[in-house]
Amino acid sequence: MAIRLGDNFPNFKANTTIGEIDFHEWLGDSWGVLFSHPADFTPVCTTELGRAANYMPKFIERGVKIIALSVDNIDSHMAWVEDIKSYCPELRNKDFPYPIIADDKRELAILLGMLDPDEKDSEGMPLTCRALFIIGPDKKMKLSMLYPASTGRSFDEVIRVIDSLQLVTKRKVATPADWCPGKHCMVLPNLTPEQVKEEFPEEVTIVNMPSGKEYVRHVTLS
Repeated sequence: MAIRLGDNFPNFKANTTIGEIDFHEWLGDSWGVLFSHPADFTPVCTTELGRAANYMPKFIERGVKIIALSVDNIDSHMAWVEDIKSYCPELRNKDFPYPIIADDKRELAILLGMLDPDEKDSEGMPLTCRALFIIGPDKKMKLSMLYPASTGRSFDEVIRVIDSLQLVTKRKVATPADWCPGKHCMVLPNLTPEQVKEEFPEEVTIVNMPSGKEYVRHVTLS
């Protein structure tokens, strides 16, 4: 059964490029991003893991740990990391900044619903899709994305949704389409006018709608 939003994210032990980990213990009190890629030594995956490595300062600033996964083994991961570092000049002569899980038995891929039915290896075994999960410090799944093997992910979007998820844990707002920090948010529609006054020292703008319903309320947070 697929993991749903709000579910407890399963704990597991795994062999990684930094040794064996207990996932919940490794995550600690941090936010986490776990993302899978179809295979080592493939072009799109090389760009993705390189971009994620380049974005590590952004993840660290937000208190986020990241970890990758594929159905290749540790020796493959370690050799491929050198290719990623070569392809991304900013990573050369540096330690790779996050671990990669070896899931050559596909146990985690099955547990987390990551297998791609259309992508197979040379032996006809299914590969992992481009899945990405964001896990909160409470170990619950906050967001999931599934991409086909042919489409690389936008890590700008990953950072944007982390900013949104972290914001809405602190303030009673939702973030509109294309929101990014500094733009207006939407006041939650279930808040009464009295609650809005208590919650927001900032100015709240009610948008007039043809229906006459006052459900679109903008606020720019200070």
